[in-house]
Amino acid sequence: MRRLRVLIPVVLLAASISLMALEASAETAGKGAAASSPSKLSAPGRAPESAGRRLFVQGCSSCHGYDAEGVKGAGPSLVGVGEEAADFYLRTGRMPLDRPGEEPIRTPSPYTPAQIRALVAYVGDLGGPPIPEVNPEDGDLAEGQKLFTENCAGCHQVVGRGGIMPGAVVPDLAAANALDVAEAVKVGPYVMPSFDQLDQSEIDDIAAYVGYIHHPEDKGGWGIGHIGPIPEGMVAWLLAGVALLFTIRLIGERTTR
Repeated sequence: MRRLRVLIPVVLLAASISLMALEASAETAGKGAAASSPSKLSAPGRAPESAGRRLFVQGCSSCHGYDAEGVKGAGPSLVGVGEEAADFYLRTGRMPLDRPGEEPIRTPSPYTPAQIRALVAYVGDLGGPPIPEVNPEDGDLAEGQKLFTENCAGCHQVVGRGGIMPGAVVPDLAAANALDVAEAVKVGPYVMPSFDQLDQSEIDDIAAYVGYIHHPEDKGGWGIGHIGPIPEGMVAWLLAGVALLFTIRLIGERTTR
């Protein structure tokens, strides 16, 4: 009995020490596995940031917000605008702006094509329409001229050389390609309204006409820059003035003889 009384505490003590050693070993192994696993280095429940997300935080979040929900007085929310708007503004260099509130104009983009694709994909994941398809080769040139005259020429001029309107400078379309046209029609950049009533075939027609006016046929003669009636009127007055002076000179010579 005495031996049992001494043996039992010794056995219990040895068992406790063994359990403590096993727990310490398991904890060490767990830490080693965590250190060797890349996924454990990220915050729990958060996926690694994409390239588009990183570019957005660096170059866009100051105006559009860290979560793209907009900043009052600086930039609108991008939730729901889709790839369509993001591709148009980024690919044409209209974004990012130097100062919030200024008119976005076409400039060389500071981003590479791969960076643009990453940013467009990130904004597209927030919801909204994809990049549209456009097929100007399927468009009707005459119908495109008619639609452009009805919907676009009031601001862009009939051969797309742009102009000035209250609060904005209307861009020249000399650099606009078919995709620019399709996206602008749907997005309505800056003060331009969106033309959601136009269907796919009509957009193809307008894109075909915009492609044509890059190098129009001047069947009437001298195009004079294709910028409308102002230079035409100036040339007319110049020619008329020269003709008038020549006529006056002839009349004067006759009367002095």
